[in-house]
Amino acid sequence: MSYVDKHVGDILATLKSSGAESNTVVVLWGDHGWHLGEHAIWGKHSLFEESLRSPLIISHPGLNVPGMQTDAIVETLDVFPTLCDLTGIPKPGFEQGVSLLPNLRDPQSPGHTAISYTRENTIRTDRYRLIVGKNGAVRLYDHDASEKETKNIAAGQPELVEQLKALLSEKLASRPWR
Repeated sequence: MSYVDKHVGDILATLKSSGAESNTVVVLWGDHGWHLGEHAIWGKHSLFEESLRSPLIISHPGLNVPGMQTDAIVETLDVFPTLCDLTGIPKPGFEQGVSLLPNLRDPQSPGHTAISYTRENTIRTDRYRLIVGKNGAVRLYDHDASEKETKNIAAGQPELVEQLKALLSEKLASRPWR
């Protein structure tokens, strides 16, 4: 990490010294996470929080709250419309995702649900993660609870499960390339 940090610093310093800092959007976007034994997994291919989160840092000279962090739920699909908005390039009309400009201007603004899929599908809201297996089995986790993604609460929340399954199906259907 220190090697990467050093070179990011070099790039930012060069942008500043060249004067290009004032008209450059910088995006640092990393690969998704890795389990180090959480959920008895050593690797990165799961639908749990630890492996789906990825670092995303966006810097733009027009932002009035530089360096502020947000916990808003967003998707990687959101990077493209965000770059269009930040650079003034018209969106082509086929883009998917939601611009993160509101979150960049106000880190307290809400995000939106995010989905991911492998052999199973998941949807993450600001509070819950629902994982639906190919066999129909469901797992529901409450991120406001101290257990986070270690206690499946699906059996006690059938209405919420159905609501999130419907939202997940709707979002998956909106992804024609899936």
